[in-house]
Amino acid sequence: MEAFFFGYQAFTAKPDVMLARRGLSRVHHRILFFIAKYPGLSMKELLGYLGVSKQALSTPLRQLMEMHLVISETAPDDKRKRLLGFTPEGARLEQALRREQARLLQKVFSEMGEETVQGWLDVNRALARGRQEHG
Repeated sequence: MEAFFFGYQAFTAKPDVMLARRGLSRVHHRILFFIAKYPGLSMKELLGYLGVSKQALSTPLRQLMEMHLVISETAPDDKRKRLLGFTPEGARLEQALRREQARLLQKVFSEMGEETVQGWLDVNRALARGRQEHG
């Protein structure tokens, strides 16, 4: 548990600093991550990925929009549906955050053998399945 805790702390350290400079936090990072992963996702889809209530998402998402990092557009097929995307600045921020984390993983992966890396990926996939089964 301690190794997992400190590993996650190392994984999030630089992005946390980058976000804090803008007055943002890890919750904002999670929103940015899923918008990048699924461009044009709906609010309902984002709520599902994050596993939070609409009320919990409201403030951080509004902050990202007020900072002109995220946009919300009406879906062409359903005027009641809002689709999320990035402004150019939002896309740059998300890419910078991702780049920092990818650098760290690449450094560590290059030090580990392929079998170790595959084991780590397998463990993370199993943890994600557990979230889906209990979420």
